[in-house]
Amino acid sequence: MADPIWDPAQYLRHAGPRARPFTDLLARVPDLPAGPPRIADLGCGPGTLTELLARRWPTARVTGYDNSPEMLARASGGSTAGGGRLEFREADIRTWTPAEPHHLIISNATLQWIPGHADRFPDWIAALAPGGTLAFQVPGNFDAPSHRLLRELAHRHGLAAVLRHENAVLTPVDYQSRLTDLGCETDVWETTYFHLLEGEDPVLDWMKGTALRPVLTALADDPEAREDLVRAYRDALREAYPPTEHGTPFPFRRVFAVARKGA
Repeated sequence: MADPIWDPAQYLRHAGPRARPFTDLLARVPDLPAGPPRIADLGCGPGTLTELLARRWPTARVTGYDNSPEMLARASGGSTAGGGRLEFREADIRTWTPAEPHHLIISNATLQWIPGHADRFPDWIAALAPGGTLAFQVPGNFDAPSHRLLRELAHRHGLAAVLRHENAVLTPVDYQSRLTDLGCETDVWETTYFHLLEGEDPVLDWMKGTALRPVLTALADDPEAREDLVRAYRDALREAYPPTEHGTPFPFRRVFAVARKGA
């Protein structure tokens, strides 16, 4: 299965609601060990949220990693106000392991794309400096109508294999168990955001930036089939998420974990 082709402009159309979970995650990251921090942002996308890391830790060397050339082309690095550095590199998170100790490894809405991602936790925790932190956030809404309807349509078009399924992420309890077993002090929680989206077919517009990307990529050479699927998906989403006079309510559950390594 080919990796999805990403569209940074489409992804950033809902930049505000997409940023909220990252800022909520970042607020729970504890102080990092003394010294200029070394920070990795796994699945940095266009880098807009990675910049928040450089602002909180202005002396840090912050590197955003992503496997999408389209996303990385939008990212902009350079020196930071506190003498640190912000940079971006192409990498496959499925195999990424840092070559030096890190004070923070963070990931926002990315690990759900990595089958078996929890199996990487031992390597990442081992790569943390004493007192360092692994923090991540993943969508927990794979049983929501937005994803369930997409899986049903993809199955009808012979594309079920390109999508993630209900087990793409673990339960909060499973994440807590995995991280605690590795000797970490853990803080795990879940939040359901009730986004109020604006515009015509806003849930479809949201999905075009993320979960729909594998299907759009798979049908890139068959515009007619792609248009038929998107049209059917649009109609199903209109019924599942009816608009109100104030906008279209779009509940979105997310799972968070912050794991601090022993000093």
